[in-house]
Amino acid sequence: MNLNDRQHVFIEAENFENKGGWVVDPQFVEQMGSPYLLAHGLGSPVENARTRIEFPAMGQYHVWVRTKNWAPGNWEAAGRFKLIVNRVELEHTLGTKPGWNWQYAGNVEINETSTSIELRDLTGFEGRCDAIYFCSEYQEPLGQLEELDNWRKKMVGESDRPNKTDSFDVVIVGGRIAGCAAAIAAAEKGLNVALIHDRPILGGNASSETRVHTEGIPWHSKRIISMINTKHWPNGSPLAKQDDRKRHENIEKYENIHLYLQWRAFTAITENNSIESVDTRHTATGETRRFNAPFFIDCTGDGWLGFWAGAEMMYGREPVSKYDESWPKYGELWSPNEGDNRVMGSSVLWRTIDTGEPVDFPQVPWSMEVVGNFEAIEGTWHWEFSHNDLHQVNDSEIIRDHMFKAIYGSFYNAKQQPEN
Repeated sequence: MNLNDRQHVFIEAENFENKGGWVVDPQFVEQMGSPYLLAHGLGSPVENARTRIEFPAMGQYHVWVRTKNWAPGNWEAAGRFKLIVNRVELEHTLGTKPGWNWQYAGNVEINETSTSIELRDLTGFEGRCDAIYFCSEYQEPLGQLEELDNWRKKMVGESDRPNKTDSFDVVIVGGRIAGCAAAIAAAEKGLNVALIHDRPILGGNASSETRVHTEGIPWHSKRIISMINTKHWPNGSPLAKQDDRKRHENIEKYENIHLYLQWRAFTAITENNSIESVDTRHTATGETRRFNAPFFIDCTGDGWLGFWAGAEMMYGREPVSKYDESWPKYGELWSPNEGDNRVMGSSVLWRTIDTGEPVDFPQVPWSMEVVGNFEAIEGTWHWEFSHNDLHQVNDSEIIRDHMFKAIYGSFYNAKQQPEN
């Protein structure tokens, strides 16, 4: 919670003290500007998120909420929710307008300086809340991403330079398998290591959040890889959770590995084409911190550190002539004569459990345009989505939401069968 003067109060949703059943989603900061709270209830409304804020003055306030209708169309919005202020539910239902925008929640009379706020999920289908803005005047906040970023910083009193700075021998950004392996290797050489990861769990796709087993040929890295890998459980298996524990224990036993979970890097500071430092922000508190080091390792997965530093980059398939490479067996598929934007898609893993008793599942009309009559009760790695008109990084939230529709729609269709 942050105040900037007696007429305005601004709250980042991820700063809520009690998030209830809502979860912090930090995946799309570069696309929409901030982590946000997500009501991932699988069709059942999640428990209310709750917090308290201090108002500098009592009186009437207009309330705006930054949110998004992620599945717009001729049906009720999938992720609807309401805002409750001091036990009073505000007038307007939120999450009903397409695209990220400020939606008017209503006005409220503030009679106590210490005020409770709640988010009440109505559907259990991925409602999302980014921020809440109280204003004594009816004035919609800024919406364009660059303007919004500067406005946010002003609202929360964030300076251009993080208040805290730490220095290490090597800073690794990204705590996936590559980042964990790099941290162990550097620590065993006696280096003082910072391992920065934007999730609460190490491992990336190999973690229990995604549950893809690690395969490949480790060669001379076998000892290190065995300390952090995920065994060949079936993809999506809950047994992957036990490998989370192993991974964390093996990282934490090194006194010279300093682990920063839920810290997300957002820029690199360079001098003479060399990275001098990386600035990060905590995904739940908004606190910022700068990391200095002579060496940085980019394990972000999408090369963000190199991108921020201005490194040369490309996206898509290069023409066969660029590196004089060809694979006649597959022709244009692997060796295009002209470059294009084709890349591998994003996959989603999901599974269901037979409870042994009937379980209702609501209708999901907003998913039918994606799935048609297709039905399924689980999905493995081949549930992959890519489209030449969508960028796998810049449009990643759209792609993820498309996969939500695929999951919920195919499961709904399967539930119509008597055996389910």
